[in-house]
Amino acid sequence: MEKRRRIGGEGGNRGMEENTMAILDTSGFSSSKVSHHLDDDRLAFLEAVRTASLLPDNGSAPTRKMFEAIFHILKDVDSLDLIIESYQLLIELDKRFPRVYLSKEEQADPSSPSKVISQVIMVEEAWSPFNFGLDSYNEKGAATNHSRSSVDSSGFHALIQEISEVAKEMKSEAKETTFLKNMLLLQYLITVLEGDFLPRNCAYHENMNWTLLRESLLNMLLGSRKIMYKGLMKDCLSIMCNMSQSTAFSEETSYHENSSGELLHEINSAIALALPDVKKSMCTVLKKLFLMIMELDSSRRIADQQGLTTRADGVSRPAAFYCITWFLNLNKILLSNCLQIFDPKWKLEIIVQYFQKYIPKCSVQTRRSSGTINTENFDGVLKCLSNSNSTRSIIKKISPEVVQLLLAYAFQAYLTLSYHVSEGLSTTAEDVKSNSVVEVCKNVVSAFTCLRQQDPGTEILCFGKEALFTAAAILSTKS
Repeated sequence: MEKRRRIGGEGGNRGMEENTMAILDTSGFSSSKVSHHLDDDRLAFLEAVRTASLLPDNGSAPTRKMFEAIFHILKDVDSLDLIIESYQLLIELDKRFPRVYLSKEEQADPSSPSKVISQVIMVEEAWSPFNFGLDSYNEKGAATNHSRSSVDSSGFHALIQEISEVAKEMKSEAKETTFLKNMLLLQYLITVLEGDFLPRNCAYHENMNWTLLRESLLNMLLGSRKIMYKGLMKDCLSIMCNMSQSTAFSEETSYHENSSGELLHEINSAIALALPDVKKSMCTVLKKLFLMIMELDSSRRIADQQGLTTRADGVSRPAAFYCITWFLNLNKILLSNCLQIFDPKWKLEIIVQYFQKYIPKCSVQTRRSSGTINTENFDGVLKCLSNSNSTRSIIKKISPEVVQLLLAYAFQAYLTLSYHVSEGLSTTAEDVKSNSVVEVCKNVVSAFTCLRQQDPGTEILCFGKEALFTAAAILSTKS
């Protein structure tokens, strides 16, 4: 079970709080002081917190009030220096003073005295930028007003939507500072979600205590009544694809000159230099968020098979389904580029889950008994597509061209995972250890053959031909 401890120094840090907050109190966020004087005071406050908490080896964690002030600066100021400084300070403080972490302890069971288990340590009363307790409504149905120093689920989604709109339109309209601030704010919030989720998920796989994940910030966010889960997935994927492929907000765009010789955008050169790197890190962090959601989906399925979940614990469909659906709604060309966002494990997982939604119900197991090993499911998909009745049913819902693409990408991912296991490069790809590559190759050939038989007019695409050639080459060497 998890352990809890009260945050150390909340009372002992009172003097540090008074000294550092006094820097802001003398000016105040609503003061009539000149703007640059207010910014100087805020920079002095951030430096005072850094000096007191991070520079000494035995520095104390800031109090809740101090954390709130730093977060308030990141959210509400327009100074580039303050945005960067407050963001970096919050990241460094989270690394030094984690809210949730693992502690390895000896198993008390005398039958296995050498076994070491992970205990989840949660710091009581630690400040968090999130407030999901506000999802509860009063008797009149009105939501409780939330603090300016916290973000609820609707605020999180609104932030993602705003970033998505700017990235999609590929124009800044003199909003470069706001755009950069929003990206850094979202990156910090996702970092907090990650710091809370990863230790919980690690401990869950050791002790199967679903409560650990049920109470995670990520699960509370996704289960909120204030957001539309499908829309959240779509907006996250939109940002990843638009930012990874477009050159909007790049240095070239920022300094591009129009026909009259004037700069297209009059922006600070520091912002122009910072935006490309922030965009890259934005894609990386959003990928982390998406992978965490899929990890949560995977862990929920395990708990579901054990009867530990309720209707309130899950969403209608896993993130992987929305991922592939959204890619296909764009066009088949983008599907290839967008799938490259994910590593082979998750690429295979995404495609398999998508196919499972269209496989005839009689061909799959029940929800409680379904297997969770990716390649067993992939092999099942291949066998299903080798059956004429099942293939006929599937291509009525998914075009033969898309079926070819997805099969080829899934086969590519499977072979990559198999190679990593055979070369000892991975010890975690359990999904390929118990399956025969030869058997999978035979089923790939059979699936493509059946697909062509059910739709004789279908032309095998280049990527499909490559998959067939690879499968045939492997079979020839194993015969």
